[in-house]
Amino acid sequence: MEPRFLLLSDVATELNVSDSQVYHMVRSGELPAIKVGGRGQWRVERARLEEYIQRKYAETAEWVRGNPLTERDPE
Repeated sequence: MEPRFLLLSDVATELNVSDSQVYHMVRSGELPAIKVGGRGQWRVERARLEEYIQRKYAETAEWVRGNPLTERDPE
């Protein structure tokens, strides 16, 4: 069974980005997270990570539709 909450380092591994990039995403509110414990460690709920990924797929698809690939001039 997978854990419900992930460390920021686990999220970074899942997304193949740096820990600092995930920290920035959390602090900016782009990726929902909670602070737990007396030291205020960040945790990301797996379901929120999956929602984030789906949202990014939708945003990327919208961007691709608005920025079609143009054909290169034949050489």
